[in-house]
Amino acid sequence: MLKNKTVILGVTGSIAAYKIVNLSSMLVKLNCEVHVVMTKNALNFINPITFETITKNKCLVDTFDRDFEFDVKHISLAKKADIILVAPASANIIGKVANGIADDMLSTTIMASKAITVFSPAMNTNMYENAIVQDNIKKLTDYGYKFIEPASGFLACGDKGKGKLPSEELLVSYIIKEIALEKDLVGKKVLITAGATRESLDPVRFITNHSSGKMGFSLAKMAKLRGPRFYL
Repeated sequence: MLKNKTVILGVTGSIAAYKIVNLSSMLVKLNCEVHVVMTKNALNFINPITFETITKNKCLVDTFDRDFEFDVKHISLAKKADIILVAPASANIIGKVANGIADDMLSTTIMASKAITVFSPAMNTNMYENAIVQDNIKKLTDYGYKFIEPASGFLACGDKGKGKLPSEELLVSYIIKEIALEKDLVGKKVLITAGATRESLDPVRFITNHSSGKMGFSLAKMAKLRGPRFYL
């Protein structure tokens, strides 16, 4: 479904970084090209070799790394990307991008890209609800960046509340929604009916069929990816 698509995964310093290993694997199985860009703080939680083994691409950390074919990596990757997903997105990376700071590989790649860029915040509840973080999120949203709402639950620090990274399945579905198909039905209205039909013969008898509605829902699922207003 994602063949010939390029996904950049930005990984920051959060315990939730381990989930991105499975996310990378799921995306590779969908036949897209996956590149991982890590912040230096992310190295405290996961080894780049893990991502390199799965994606078959060098995991980038250092903006001035000389161990690659000569090109300006944060520029070449930025041009290549169909989507950038920053997950887990720390308060730090959100604040950097919101205020135009580009001092590492991930922030410079984001700044240089015109691709769809999505942040999936993961942090302590109090950090996420901090007015400064919320202002930065609003600022980025106003600039056209997108956000995936964090999940609520038991956090690694022991607190309970909003701040968990959503499931890998949800992150994959978001990527599919954004880039799997061209949005050639934007502005159109689509109506799909699904399920069995029933036609009365008289007050007692009727004619029906065994339709499960699966085909209708499959059509709806694919149509929704093309961007129309939708009715089911």
